[in-house]
Amino acid sequence: MPPNFLYNMQSRISFEICAVNIQSARAAQAAGGHRIELCSALDTGGVTPSPGLIRHAVDQLDIPVNVLIRPREGDFCFSDAEMDVMLDDIRFCREAGANGVVVGALDTRGHLDLNALAAFKSAAGNMELVCHRAFDFTPDPLAALEQLIELGFDRVLSSGQADSAYKGRFTLGKLVGYAEGRISVMPGSGIDASNIAEIVRETGASDFHFTGKRRICPPGQPIAGLDAAYWISDPDRIRDTINAAC
Repeated sequence: MPPNFLYNMQSRISFEICAVNIQSARAAQAAGGHRIELCSALDTGGVTPSPGLIRHAVDQLDIPVNVLIRPREGDFCFSDAEMDVMLDDIRFCREAGANGVVVGALDTRGHLDLNALAAFKSAAGNMELVCHRAFDFTPDPLAALEQLIELGFDRVLSSGQADSAYKGRFTLGKLVGYAEGRISVMPGSGIDASNIAEIVRETGASDFHFTGKRRICPPGQPIAGLDAAYWISDPDRIRDTINAAC
């Protein structure tokens, strides 16, 4: 590929790195990530990180920090008590200076919970608003996308309603085309250096979400009943994925 083509590809694409600790947040910035999604408990699909982690990430990073708002693992149908917790978390993120929040909620039929999403938007104020992969469980993704646009969401994270963004790349391409720039459709789930180039080609998306993760297994004796290993975002894997996108 000619150098100017590579430059144009890189300049039109932004890369969001999912970070679960301060090491990963720093690695994302150092490796060229444009934004992070901050969360905890990656193995459960992510939950809201601690106030301390949010504050330190916002204070130490120069790139935007978006925070996942999810009070527990499991489904996306939330009780009134859970909604109160989520709204408080959103207000805390706004006060801490986060760039945005990543939210989602479904009703008992599996459709977007429009009342919950409107409440999230009100609590978020001027922060960026992103819908997470609760979107992938809706029965009609085009209708759900239109509802997010009407609510004023900036972005939606999606695997194309498949096990991974690679498997859902053709659906993602349809969603990107349908959106016509009114909302950013951001492919995510299972993206790495081995598949991102094809996902870029098939979807035409301009935002991509991945972790670049590596599992750390500390030396020493195992801890009874506990897993001492943990995940970090690896700067080399992040760079490799970004470079492979072009």
